[in-house]
Amino acid sequence: MENNQTNAEKIQIEVVYGIPTSQKILALSVDNNSTIEDAINESGIKALYNEIDLSVNKVGVWNRSAKLTDIVNDLDRIEIYRPLIADPKEVRKRRAEKAKEEGRANKITGGRVKPL
Repeated sequence: MENNQTNAEKIQIEVVYGIPTSQKILALSVDNNSTIEDAINESGIKALYNEIDLSVNKVGVWNRSAKLTDIVNDLDRIEIYRPLIADPKEVRKRRAEKAKEEGRANKITGGRVKPL
Protein backbone atom coordinates (compact mmCIF):
# COMPACT_ATOMS: atom_id res chain seq x y z
CA MET A 1 0.00 0.00 0.00
CA GLU A 2 2.85 2.37 0.75
CA ASN A 3 4.17 1.81 -2.80
CA ASN A 4 0.87 3.09 -4.28
CA GLN A 5 1.09 6.21 -2.14
CA THR A 6 4.63 6.85 -3.34
CA ASN A 7 3.57 6.47 -7.00
CA ALA A 8 0.61 8.81 -6.49
CA GLU A 9 2.96 11.56 -5.30
CA LYS A 10 5.09 11.32 -8.47
CA ILE A 11 4.20 12.59 -11.92
CA GLN A 12 5.68 11.74 -15.32
CA ILE A 13 7.27 14.50 -17.41
CA GLU A 14 9.75 15.03 -20.22
CA VAL A 15 12.57 17.56 -20.42
CA VAL A 16 13.67 18.48 -23.94
CA TYR A 17 16.63 20.40 -25.35
CA GLY A 18 17.97 20.51 -28.88
CA ILE A 19 20.89 21.85 -30.84
CA PRO A 20 21.13 21.94 -34.65
CA THR A 21 22.79 18.51 -34.77
CA SER A 22 20.83 16.62 -32.10
CA GLN A 23 18.11 16.72 -29.50
CA LYS A 24 17.65 15.05 -26.15
CA ILE A 25 14.33 13.97 -24.64
CA LEU A 26 14.58 12.82 -21.04
CA ALA A 27 11.56 11.14 -19.45
CA LEU A 28 11.48 11.15 -15.66
CA SER A 29 9.29 11.04 -12.57
CA VAL A 30 9.26 14.09 -10.33
CA ASP A 31 7.46 14.96 -7.14
CA ASN A 32 4.00 16.41 -7.48
CA ASN A 33 4.19 20.23 -7.02
CA SER A 34 7.71 20.42 -8.51
CA THR A 35 8.58 23.62 -10.35
CA ILE A 36 9.92 23.68 -13.89
CA GLU A 37 13.33 24.62 -12.52
CA ASP A 38 13.25 21.68 -10.06
CA ALA A 39 12.37 19.29 -12.88
CA ILE A 40 15.14 20.58 -15.16
CA ASN A 41 17.71 20.29 -12.38
CA GLU A 42 16.51 16.80 -11.47
CA SER A 43 16.63 15.65 -15.11
CA GLY A 44 20.41 16.09 -15.34
CA ILE A 45 20.14 17.71 -18.76
CA LYS A 46 22.41 20.60 -17.73
CA ALA A 47 25.25 18.09 -17.27
CA LEU A 48 24.75 16.91 -20.87
CA TYR A 49 24.60 20.44 -22.33
CA ASN A 50 26.82 22.79 -20.36
CA GLU A 51 25.63 25.76 -22.47
CA ILE A 52 22.24 25.65 -20.70
CA ASP A 53 21.99 28.63 -18.36
CA LEU A 54 18.55 29.01 -16.84
CA SER A 55 19.18 32.71 -16.23
CA VAL A 56 19.52 33.10 -20.04
CA ASN A 57 17.57 30.27 -21.69
CA LYS A 58 13.82 30.66 -21.87
CA VAL A 59 11.60 27.68 -21.09
CA GLY A 60 8.17 26.48 -22.09
CA VAL A 61 5.68 23.67 -21.68
CA TRP A 62 4.31 22.16 -24.89
CA ASN A 63 5.51 25.13 -26.97
CA ARG A 64 4.00 27.75 -24.63
CA SER A 65 6.22 30.14 -22.76
CA ALA A 66 6.51 29.38 -19.03
CA LYS A 67 8.34 30.56 -15.94
CA LEU A 68 10.87 28.54 -13.98
CA THR A 69 8.60 28.90 -10.94
CA ASP A 70 5.55 27.36 -12.67
CA ILE A 71 4.38 24.02 -11.27
CA VAL A 72 4.62 21.06 -13.65
CA ASN A 73 1.66 18.79 -14.35
CA ASP A 74 1.56 15.12 -15.17
CA LEU A 75 2.72 14.41 -18.75
CA ASP A 76 4.11 17.93 -19.29
CA ARG A 77 6.89 18.35 -21.84
CA ILE A 78 9.32 20.97 -20.57
CA GLU A 79 11.28 22.61 -23.36
CA ILE A 80 14.48 24.60 -22.92
CA TYR A 81 14.92 27.10 -25.74
CA ARG A 82 18.20 28.29 -27.24
CA PRO A 83 18.71 32.05 -27.69
CA LEU A 84 17.83 33.34 -31.17
CA ILE A 85 20.79 33.91 -33.47
CA ALA A 86 18.97 36.44 -35.67
CA ASP A 87 15.95 38.66 -35.11
CA PRO A 88 13.07 37.13 -37.13
CA LYS A 89 11.71 40.59 -38.02
CA GLU A 90 15.05 41.64 -39.50
CA VAL A 91 15.31 38.40 -41.49
CA ARG A 92 11.82 38.92 -42.99
CA LYS A 93 12.64 42.56 -43.76
CA ARG A 94 15.85 41.58 -45.61
CA ARG A 95 14.02 38.85 -47.53
CA ALA A 96 11.31 41.34 -48.61
CA GLU A 97 13.93 43.89 -49.73
CA LYS A 98 15.69 41.22 -51.77
CA ALA A 99 12.40 40.21 -53.45
CA LYS A 100 11.78 43.87 -54.38
CA GLU A 101 15.29 44.19 -55.84
CA GLU A 102 14.85 41.00 -57.86
CA GLY A 103 11.46 42.17 -59.18
CA ARG A 104 9.52 39.40 -57.41
CA ALA A 105 7.68 41.97 -55.27
CA ASN A 106 6.07 45.32 -56.00
CA LYS A 107 8.46 48.10 -54.92
CA ILE A 108 5.64 50.22 -53.47
CA THR A 109 3.20 47.77 -51.89
CA GLY A 110 5.54 44.84 -51.29
CA GLY A 111 2.92 42.51 -52.82
CA ARG A 112 3.74 39.84 -55.37
CA VAL A 113 4.27 40.89 -58.95
CA LYS A 114 2.05 39.16 -61.51
CA PRO A 115 4.06 37.05 -63.93
CA LEU A 116 4.15 38.34 -67.53
